[in-house]
Amino acid sequence: MGKIKIDKAKNEEMRKTIVNYFYKERDEDLGDLASQLILEFFLEELGPFIYNQGVEDAYSYTKNITEDILALQIYRRN
Repeated sequence: MGKIKIDKAKNEEMRKTIVNYFYKERDEDLGDLASQLILEFFLEELGPFIYNQGVEDAYSYTKNITEDILALQIYRRN
């Protein structure tokens, strides 16, 4: 698995979310470059942890569902 890739529209949406957060929470005006660098930092440094948690959650969910499916087996009486 390589680098997390975000399409252009989603990248812009996330960048604007960062700008809005800094303005509302910290009363700071963040420019395009600064917000893009922060976004890239989060994607590169924190993204893998979040992604891996999603993989683990999906694995646990799938494992539990599979065990439930096995409970539906019909056994023949001797």
